[in-house]
Amino acid sequence: MARPRSAILSASVQLSHRWAVPHARRQYSVATAAIASARLTPYLRRSYRCYATEAAAKAARGGSKVFKSADEAVADLKDGDVVLSAGFGLCGVAETLIQAIHKKGLKDLTAVSNNAGSGDHGLALLTRDGRLSRIILSYLGSNKELEKQYLTGKIAVELCPQGTLAERLRAAGAGIPAFYTATGGKTFVETGEIPVRFTPEAILEKGNPKETRIFNGKSYIMETALPGDVAILRAWKVDEAGNCVFKYTTKTYAGLMAKAARIAIVEAENIVPIGSIDPDSVNLPGIFIDRIVPATAAKHFEVLKIAPPKEDPTSGKPSTLDARNRIARRAAKELRDGYYVNLGVGIPTLAASYLPENTKVWLQSENGILGMGGYPATEEEADPDLINAGKETVTLLPGAATFDSAESFGMIRGGHVDVSILGAFQVSASGDLANYMIPGRVFKGMGGAMDLVSNPEQTKIVVATEHVDKKGRSKIVQDCKLPLTGKGVVSTIITDLAVFQVDRTKGGLTLTEVAEGVDVETVKAKTDAEFAVADDLKTF
Repeated sequence: MARPRSAILSASVQLSHRWAVPHARRQYSVATAAIASARLTPYLRRSYRCYATEAAAKAARGGSKVFKSADEAVADLKDGDVVLSAGFGLCGVAETLIQAIHKKGLKDLTAVSNNAGSGDHGLALLTRDGRLSRIILSYLGSNKELEKQYLTGKIAVELCPQGTLAERLRAAGAGIPAFYTATGGKTFVETGEIPVRFTPEAILEKGNPKETRIFNGKSYIMETALPGDVAILRAWKVDEAGNCVFKYTTKTYAGLMAKAARIAIVEAENIVPIGSIDPDSVNLPGIFIDRIVPATAAKHFEVLKIAPPKEDPTSGKPSTLDARNRIARRAAKELRDGYYVNLGVGIPTLAASYLPENTKVWLQSENGILGMGGYPATEEEADPDLINAGKETVTLLPGAATFDSAESFGMIRGGHVDVSILGAFQVSASGDLANYMIPGRVFKGMGGAMDLVSNPEQTKIVVATEHVDKKGRSKIVQDCKLPLTGKGVVSTIITDLAVFQVDRTKGGLTLTEVAEGVDVETVKAKTDAEFAVADDLKTF
């Protein structure tokens, strides 16, 4: 039975009250009654918002695609356009074109991107000067100005899981109006409880609840295609016919956005004559590119990470394990030789350091790497076109591959990844996971986390986290109080004190291991959930 809209409205208002900046929270109570009395629309909607003009005219064919400058290429863009901005973090961002759009003075734009830029780079340049009225993205990242504008109602923010964002773009480019996905099911993404725009006084625009449908006994939500007026992307090499070659992790959204837009503009580091690119090396055929401009803006590192010197006594595995490394060492035992593995940021990333010499795994990074290596040895070896999901510079191992975000999240949702190890704010006795938001404190977006837990039947989900938070509160709870990343998705919980196995079918925890020097009573005292104790309780 569908959840009553009045209940959803109430939950959303309460949630937004918690999200508000502290000095503004007291003003929400007045607005709640007014919003609740407003006319409500049906829960299941039969029409869907489209961000680009339907049946918009295609870009004209004929003539040269090469423009002398980015200013010329964006001359006919207009206020209110939907701009699909490729890149991941600052990697692959069309900086030259963004600067040209800023210079032109366009306003009231809707931007679609994975991230929102950083500092004065990427979309942060347009955010800073109030050029965007709406942004659709999966992760706010380090754009503090965007977060500030969202919390004060100056900009509308639509959060979309990273893989779903890629698939919505792919659908738009392929003429598919909508599709079903398990990503975001049984979360605020499904119910529409993340406000799109609000002020300290009221919610101005609610999120859209999603249609659901059961396939083979599993619930899926419907997502709609996401077309744009113009796509802006950056490529390493482009010939005069528009055939593009992308380097490493710049592939993420570039091709997807070019296909989904009425006009696609690429800034090229190298513009070459037709025939200069081997057909087998073309990543994006010229049919999807309308305009080509020279890339004149510099590329930037968002997080320049260099491997510590081997002789550094602090490098490698520490001789004395702190809590985080103790968790990571135990988490490494979940990995088997030949596994395809995705490691979340923080503690999960450390697990790779504790693999035995005879255990080799393929690390998958959701921004488009399979076979990810460590950090570069020197700054000279670092490449701004090659980063991990945490925006850090990395290297590739022999046999590695790079690919776009649709390919990457197809691997993830399709269950081709064997194990995913993630951090958590809370994890429940029934395997519910909350790890992307703490209302009122942490608001960054879900990134790829909801996609990573969308197929727990085929990809084992392991949580690696401290047992308690900084205030001493248990992260292992009977029921999650924070917004969920996924419901009933976690199979194993590893903390600095204990290891639990989760019965995802019936619900319930079983304590199977305790850390050396820790007894069951200590675990019980620090756990806000009921659990059974295995007969063959082990120590790690």
